[in-house]
Parts: sequence; C-alpha cells; structure tokens
Amino acid sequence: MGVGTYNPCRPPRLQFPVIDPVTMHALICGSLAFDTIMVFRDQFKKHILPDQIHVLSVSFHVPELRKEFGGCAGNIAYNLKLLGGNPLIMATVGVDFGPYAERLDNLGLARTHVRPIHGMYTAQAFITTDIDDNQISAFHPGAMAEAKQNHVSEARDIGVGIVAPDAPDAMVQHCREFSARGTPFIFDPGQSLPIFDTTQLREVIELADYVTVNDYEARMIEDRLGRRVAEAAAKAKAVIVTLGGQGSVIHTRDRDITIPAVPPEAVADPTGCGDAYRAGILYGLESQWGWEKTGRLASLLGSIKIAQRGPQNHHFTRDSLAEQFRAAFGSELW
Repeated sequence: MGVGTYNPCRPPRLQFPVIDPVTMHALICGSLAFDTIMVFRDQFKKHILPDQIHVLSVSFHVPELRKEFGGCAGNIAYNLKLLGGNPLIMATVGVDFGPYAERLDNLGLARTHVRPIHGMYTAQAFITTDIDDNQISAFHPGAMAEAKQNHVSEARDIGVGIVAPDAPDAMVQHCREFSARGTPFIFDPGQSLPIFDTTQLREVIELADYVTVNDYEARMIEDRLGRRVAEAAAKAKAVIVTLGGQGSVIHTRDRDITIPAVPPEAVADPTGCGDAYRAGILYGLESQWGWEKTGRLASLLGSIKIAQRGPQNHHFTRDSLAEQFRAAFGSELW
C-alpha cells in the first residue's frame, strides 16, 4: 500500500526535503476527496448489450479495490510540499474526513482553512476500470458543494494562489476575491469547466493572472468563447496548455514557449499528473523563475507522478529531483 493510500490505521510520518523555504504561502483553493478505485478484470463491452441499454442493469465483480487520498487541492499541496513550498489548502470536508486530516497533519500541511461541514460526507469519486482502461465513474460532491463558505480574505501572508476544480460558484467567488485583494492567481477549471456558463467563464478568465488547461479544455473554451484561449485570456501574464505526452506550451504576452515532455519510467496511472504539473508552476512562480525552467520542472513532476498509481503515492528527494532534471534537460535545477 503506497504512502498516499487510505489506511484506517495511523499513516506513516513522512520526511520531506527542505528546499529553499518559502516565507509566503501559496493558497490552494479546491477539493479534498477520497478516490475509490476498482478494477474489473474483463471488458465492459462484453457485459453491456447495446440493444438493452434502455434497461441497463449490470454488476461487475471487482476483486481489486483501493482507496486513495485525492482531490485537486490535496494533490497540488502534496507536490508543492515535496518541493519545499509552503502551501495552504482552502477546502470544505465532511464528517468522514478524520483519516485525511491525520494524513495532512503528518505531512505538515496546515488545516487552517479546511472547513468541516456538519451532516455531509467528504467529496468522493468511485471509479471502475476495465482491462482496456475504460472507466465508469460516479462523483459525489458532498461537502465540496459548500466551498463558497470559504473566503480568500480569511488567509494571511499569501504570495500566490490557485483556483482549482471545486464547486463552480465557489470558484467564481474565489477568483473575484483573489483579484480584489491583488494577489496573483492561477485559474485551473479542470473537470468543472462544463458547468460554467459563458458569462462566468469569460469573467474568471479575464480576472486570472494565469490560466492552466489541457488541450481538450482549451478547445472547449475556444468553442464557448469563439476565440483562441490565449486571446480570451489577453490580460493574463501566461496561458499554459498541457498536451499530455507531447509536453506543453506556455503562451506569454511576448512569445510561445514549448516545454518538452519527460519520458516516464512507467505509465502506471495518469490520475493527478495535471495537479503535479500545476504544483511545479506554483513553485516556479514563488521562486520567481523564468518560464522555461518553471515549465520544465512542472513537466518533470508530471512524469514522476504517472509512474506511480494514485495521485499522492510518488516521492522524491532534493538530490534525486536535481539528477532527473539534469538528465532530462541538461541543466541544473537548484
């Protein structure tokens, strides 16, 4: 069982490298969630009859099951902590949050802005995967639906922030609040993107200092707004588009910067790769690095993550990360 896997017993206390400690915090607004992942050792298509889809009633035998600590805010904070950053999580959680709370404490991640919601469960994803990597998923937002109860103004000593997937009304609220206090922030719509109406989407993109999306999300934004995503975010300092195994592109006001992908040691699980990438972007912003170095760190973190199952089971040291960066890009990280 990996260090990020849910365990009702006491989780191990992890030791993280100290890397250029950051005095200001990165405020990470987003979800904390439990991910229940099940593996069906066959093909869904063999058990779903197309002509009977209107009366669908199926059951899959899943001998393999694991529970992971997840949620975009938790995943980003985990990676940023590994880097030596000083993240603060802002999220809402439910009555079943105890094991995750203990994990955050052991990781040294403050729960100052993790708000418990009485009578609700923590957000949970239930994912069944077949041998062809097809997935049938269900998501229960639970306490995440009350994320608007949190306010960016409640946080102190914030140097940069990110609005990651969360309840859509809370995401809009947090974008407005970051903008009002003058704190630079990343807007990362992720899987919440389809829920935004066109007016909301246009507003938050115009408020953001940075926008991060994958290539599919970029196309969705362009279809909705009728403009290239870099044009829609003309006021932003950068628009970052990840391209999976093809790397990423950082569109700045002056130029487009191509960031190469780092071939992973293995392709075990893509869950959480985007969150690892975003942690690299946040660390680069906090450290006032240039975009080439920042993007390359982000790319490397995504590669490290994909080699491990689950969004929070990978680990690295200062020396191992520097060695991998040198091998991938021929330059020094620290």
